[in-house]
Amino acid sequence: MKRVNKLLALILTGTMALTTAACSSGTSSSAPAASGASAANSAAETSNATGNKKIVVGMTLYSLKNEFTVRLSNAAKKEAEKLGVELKIYDGNYDPNTQINQVETMISDGVDAIILNPQDAKACAVCVDKAVAKNIPVIGVNTRVDSDKLTSYVGSKDEYAGQLEMQAIADKIGGKGNIVVLDGPLGQSAQLERSKGIKDILGKYPDIKILAEKTANWSRSEAMTVMENWLQSFDKIDAIVGENDEMALGAMQAVKSKDKTIPCIGVDGITDGLKAVQSGTLIATIFQDGAGQGTKALDVAVQKVKGETVEKEYWIDFEKVTQDNVADYFKRTQ
Repeated sequence: MKRVNKLLALILTGTMALTTAACSSGTSSSAPAASGASAANSAAETSNATGNKKIVVGMTLYSLKNEFTVRLSNAAKKEAEKLGVELKIYDGNYDPNTQINQVETMISDGVDAIILNPQDAKACAVCVDKAVAKNIPVIGVNTRVDSDKLTSYVGSKDEYAGQLEMQAIADKIGGKGNIVVLDGPLGQSAQLERSKGIKDILGKYPDIKILAEKTANWSRSEAMTVMENWLQSFDKIDAIVGENDEMALGAMQAVKSKDKTIPCIGVDGITDGLKAVQSGTLIATIFQDGAGQGTKALDVAVQKVKGETVEKEYWIDFEKVTQDNVADYFKRTQ
């Protein structure tokens, strides 16, 4: 009987020890991660570096009124859904002050990172200053901002786009003639760098003269109006250089209305631009991978929030699209 009592005592002591151990592991901060269904659920939402909440990223684009930026934002949205990240997208409406206000809203909302596609390189630098002051990383995308505080930049080399399109026009008109140039919004980095690329190539062709150069603010309708005025002002225009497809297409609407034929080129490879290349309305377009930029910008923002090392710059190449290869780009943009 004594042996039985001893045995019962040992069993009771062991049970109490196990119970105590189980309670301790349930409250300990060093408990191992959950497995099975719980781990799968937590993987569905990407956490920030502290691991205690879903990552929230804010994105302001200079406009959501053109196909290129819509393509960029849609790709970022798709990537955010894939990674389980909340993405708040704002339309800057071509106004740097609007974008500054949007960044202030993001900061007050407590976003973990900001993706900035600035309307104006200088005016939007304050966006970076305000975010960095609150320890919020800022990822630039597509157009540059004049700030050395930017965490990282994802884009394509706009100077190269200008070089590509100007070289194509120079080849088309045999290295001589009179051209007009449609600029993007003055002061935006894409405009500044594409214009520089155009001028770099023109330096090799002293017999190509710029009759006129004016901004049409990436707008098809503005470009049509500008081109209508140029057609009235100049007897002979040998080619048109548009710093984006929208402006190139607007210019060609004006040309068509006068029953003229003038070689023209654009940049971006939007759907209408590709169709214009296919039909011969544009001699070419310089494709810019907006979807690739949007996806990469979101990825870099998430990596930074999670405490991972990111590069200062990520480059996605421009590509020349002609009638020979345009079918491939229709497939890529579907």
